[in-house]
Amino acid sequence: MTNDSLGKDSLNTLTSLSAGGKTFHYYSLPKAAESLGDINRLPFSLKVLLENLLRNEDGVTVDQSHVDAMVQWLKDKRSDTEIQFRPARVLMQDFTGVPGVVDLAAMREAVKKAGGDPALINPLSPVDLVIDHSVMVDRFGTSSAFEENVAIEMERNQERYEFLRWGQQAFDNFRVVPPGTGICHQVNLEYLGKTVWHREQGDKTIAYPDTLVGTDSHTTMINGLGILGWGVGGIEAEAAMLGQPVSMLIPEVVGFKITGKLREGITATDLVLTVTEMLRKKGVVGKFVEFYGDGLKDMPVADRATIANMSPEYGATCGFFPVDEQTLKYLRLTGRDDQQIELVEAYAKAQGLWREPGHEPVYTATLELDMGDVEASMAGPKRPQDRVALKNMKAAFELLMETAEGSPKASDGPDKRESQLKSEGGQTAVGVDKSYRHPCSRELTLNGQDTRLDPGAVVIAAITSCTNTSNPSVMMAAGLVARKAVAKGLKTKPWVKTSLAPGSKVVTEYLEAGGFQDDLNKLGFDLVGYGCTTCIGNSGPLPDAVEKAITDGDITVASVLSGNRNFEGRIHPLVKTNWLASPPLVVAYALAGNVRLNLAEDPLGEDQDGNPVYLKDLWPSQQEVAEAVEKVKTDMFRTEYAAVFDGDATWQAIEVPQTKVYTWSEDSTYIQHPPFFEGMGPEPDPVEDIVDANILALLGDSVTTDHISPAGSFSADSPAGKYLQERGVEPKNFNSYGSRRGNHEVMMRGTFANVRIRNEMLDGVEGGFTKFVPTGEQMPVYDAAMKYQEQGTPLVVIAGKEYGTGSSRDWAAKGTRLLGVRAVVAESYERIHRSNLIGMGVMPLQFPEGTDRKSLKLTGEETISINGLSGDITPGQTLTMTVTYKDGSTASCDLKSRIDTANEAVYFVHGGILHYVVREMLKSA
Repeated sequence: MTNDSLGKDSLNTLTSLSAGGKTFHYYSLPKAAESLGDINRLPFSLKVLLENLLRNEDGVTVDQSHVDAMVQWLKDKRSDTEIQFRPARVLMQDFTGVPGVVDLAAMREAVKKAGGDPALINPLSPVDLVIDHSVMVDRFGTSSAFEENVAIEMERNQERYEFLRWGQQAFDNFRVVPPGTGICHQVNLEYLGKTVWHREQGDKTIAYPDTLVGTDSHTTMINGLGILGWGVGGIEAEAAMLGQPVSMLIPEVVGFKITGKLREGITATDLVLTVTEMLRKKGVVGKFVEFYGDGLKDMPVADRATIANMSPEYGATCGFFPVDEQTLKYLRLTGRDDQQIELVEAYAKAQGLWREPGHEPVYTATLELDMGDVEASMAGPKRPQDRVALKNMKAAFELLMETAEGSPKASDGPDKRESQLKSEGGQTAVGVDKSYRHPCSRELTLNGQDTRLDPGAVVIAAITSCTNTSNPSVMMAAGLVARKAVAKGLKTKPWVKTSLAPGSKVVTEYLEAGGFQDDLNKLGFDLVGYGCTTCIGNSGPLPDAVEKAITDGDITVASVLSGNRNFEGRIHPLVKTNWLASPPLVVAYALAGNVRLNLAEDPLGEDQDGNPVYLKDLWPSQQEVAEAVEKVKTDMFRTEYAAVFDGDATWQAIEVPQTKVYTWSEDSTYIQHPPFFEGMGPEPDPVEDIVDANILALLGDSVTTDHISPAGSFSADSPAGKYLQERGVEPKNFNSYGSRRGNHEVMMRGTFANVRIRNEMLDGVEGGFTKFVPTGEQMPVYDAAMKYQEQGTPLVVIAGKEYGTGSSRDWAAKGTRLLGVRAVVAESYERIHRSNLIGMGVMPLQFPEGTDRKSLKLTGEETISINGLSGDITPGQTLTMTVTYKDGSTASCDLKSRIDTANEAVYFVHGGILHYVVREMLKSA
């Protein structure tokens, strides 16, 4: 079925409605119910999927059996039926978008070499790419920080931006939001999202739910606006934009009932960290979460979006909020046109997609939260779901320190232990014993001031990320805390690197309208850019003296950020503990300077008269916040988004070659022609069993895509650093792994290269190293993989639970493939990375219950053979793994293929989803 043809509509559901003076046709769920029976109690998110099936029925990819399976879901509350979902559009950010466009360019090259028309490779669905991940906090604490950081960004990323400008003119249905504009999810929420989409098909205007997939995990933020969407790997997103449906099982849906109201002084961030903790404990990986209950009545979309944004952190595919009056209120506030708002209301009510008071759909399982029970919270030190009540932060950090060298142990006895723990918090802040110096502490001079860095020192305080900067209530609260702190004469501690990176220019508008930006500036929270910055690892360098003190003393320091990710090694290589917090708490910790305080009791500074100042003295009331939020006006959104695709003069001056096939430059260190399609024939080669493979890495639980493919900085002596230096790039110009994703040579060398990854083949070693088994040498993973490739030795990776947690990072799969890994064997997988592995032709396999790397006593020196691949590849099939130990003995176990759907099996057989798409397009040309 083409994008311009109507579906078969075997249930005769096509009907019409009027909105905004115009007639729209739509595929009616109530009309479908006349044939299917009562479907009104389906979860709202599944109603969206059902409409998608009705509208796209073609008798091939979608037929009556798929529709019937949706009805059966109401009885079983689950389903094993595979469906084909066609999203309305695709959203990309530049870290994942650049390699996506590189792949499209490489596919055009492959089609051209095969004698086809390169223009066959072209997005069929609308694609928006927002450049938001590239700005780094090089300059901070000064009024010129924004201009300087943007200038550095443009210089640093010139090659990438030239390439994206080329893609903008080369491909249809492809728009680029230039740098310095905002974060993709906030731009999506405030401007791109429509809630109800429409398009001309034949002589009719068809209305349908706005849906999307995005190349960033936090695409789910848009669920707060009643829009169904989630993050996929760049590989899967490319296939979706090229007309391939997203293959998925009809998901289980967990209902989360929200009642009550937040207490005085509690923020939306506290709520979301509580929800995240609850859902992680519940277990919702691979499931939809849908929020319901009367607590939604007064919950603004900004709060809903904050909760939905964190879906990857609680493990769900999405966190959906149905359409209601709050949806319309937000659409009006953000300047959507009246006709669109009328369509949203009319369509949602006609389709049964409007949330009615007291309506409770059928769910697979439920849980409930009274918002009155939420308390002030943070999360850390390295997982977003590890919530810590604010009053317990001091104790939580002390617990971490107990295992550090020089810290008191439990065996010391309670009295000695308590006294040492108290004094160990020694730092130049009020309420702590200043005379005690921890063995790790180091003296340093900053801005001419002598001071001391102690364990728990907050060296980064960042108001950053789409999660919270899209929410006026917490941003205004941060402004109010800053205003009160300035009035009392408080100052940020000298060792704290402060930054403010909102997700859109609208935030700057309303902070300035409230007069809060001046107060934030006085505490060092000057605007540093519009982008992810610290949350994605673009925190930039710490002052030299701070970095030296941390390194010399091996000090365990902290960052506090208003983001959604705090995985090991992500925020800054030297910062071992990272804490997620609301924007006002970020300001508070910048003033306190250390996380080893109980802010419920300990002062965070002194006023002009030397009197202690407590958090309660600075914290705004709900009334104060509400009055400040009233300053957010519709005109701000209309002004800032009027020319959202234009960019500044520097962006507009970038020269763009007017070609349909990209001209690759061998000298580029940012954009290189990837080798994925080299030697690709018209038909795929047969899949073969894996025989006598070596283990490249033996990994534990919760290995994230950040561990597998880091996005942040890298050192001069790393394989990636050496590669760039060989090509004349100085270390100061390395930029980050994330910004180099258009160059497979850099990314291969960065695979499994996180500074905090632990390969169990090595004893107590952190970082991207492995053992080259034939010689027993320890070496970088990349170097070992290349040696194995020279020998023709296949490779596997062995891992524990939750392999691939975190960002939808396609290079975690691409790099794995290019290193020569044919299969990953783990105890369980996170959804997106499992899909990405298949999309790159790497087999994800799962240990049976009760079997793992430990029960098999694996050391990494064994060889692995996997039988059953050479036959038909089918979803969920059982394969056999044989382990041969050093002494020649063997052990065997069954493994479950985590190819879950028939489409995934086809993609794997073709060597990856992109290979399949190219072959299919050549056949149909």
